[in-house]
Amino acid sequence: MIFNHLREDIRAIFSKDPAARSTLEILICYPGLHALWFHRRAHWLWSHNLKFFARFVSHISRFLTGIEIHPGAQIGRRVVIDHGMGVVIGETAEVGNDVLIYMGVVLGGTALENVKRHPTIEAGVILGSGAIILGPIRIGKGAKVGAGSVVVRSVPPGATVVGVPGRIAGPEPVSPDEVTEDVMPDPMLRVISRLLDRQNQLEERLRTIEQAGPGPVTSVIRQDFVCENEIREALREVIDPEVGIDIVDLGLIKEIRVKGTSAEIDMVLTCKACPLSDHLSGQVQRRVLGVCGIEHVTVNVLDEPWNWDRFVKQRGVLRQI
Repeated sequence: MIFNHLREDIRAIFSKDPAARSTLEILICYPGLHALWFHRRAHWLWSHNLKFFARFVSHISRFLTGIEIHPGAQIGRRVVIDHGMGVVIGETAEVGNDVLIYMGVVLGGTALENVKRHPTIEAGVILGSGAIILGPIRIGKGAKVGAGSVVVRSVPPGATVVGVPGRIAGPEPVSPDEVTEDVMPDPMLRVISRLLDRQNQLEERLRTIEQAGPGPVTSVIRQDFVCENEIREALREVIDPEVGIDIVDLGLIKEIRVKGTSAEIDMVLTCKACPLSDHLSGQVQRRVLGVCGIEHVTVNVLDEPWNWDRFVKQRGVLRQI
């Protein structure tokens, strides 16, 4: 029985840690494995009402491995604690089979009463480095918790949680064989992308209203409007290499002014010294030349609109409004 558990532990480490080279190395140099061995002895003592000796064994394990597992915690089979330094698992915590725990993970409690106050981790969960799971919540089967996340609400099976406080950032997989991204998604980037999309839609509607406004429109002005739209469509082929989105949808093109065979384009970047400033300006100039007979292109790189120094100077004026 003991040797069966030992072989399971070694196979689990080989499957989850590509740095594992040999069985001897795992047996001698993996503190996460040693902590689990100590915990099994301590948990047996705890279950047989030998509380002091159970805590003493747990204390020795903490001193030798840097991993603190309360003897009352329930740990499943084939659990892997990788590196492990700073891992803390509370008394009423439950950890299912095939769970992968990285260093600094805390399964903590939030109640002061002697009740179920620590989380339940279901099978196949991955807990990233520094993740903190608080309270009697449940992390569903196959879920992933990103490094440094603080989770205070239950997580459905298969979900990906990132951030402080933890937010669900990835959809639940349809099946266990579904291919998922190796990189944790960023929920804030998704929100900002949707805001940019909405802003672009509103700008397009406003531009359409301006072009269809009341009053006579000369043929020259109408031609400038048409040319501006063609230039905007042409600039959709210029991609920002940092995010992989075209500069129009990204909101970098602030304004386009056409006068005859000349075009002036205002482009917003983080700052004029941005490493991509010259690259994107050159791309814009080359893409616009020849559109609607444009022979001369001027690209103005504007400062970021949320410049703090400018805000401080205007603060007195803003207070009067």
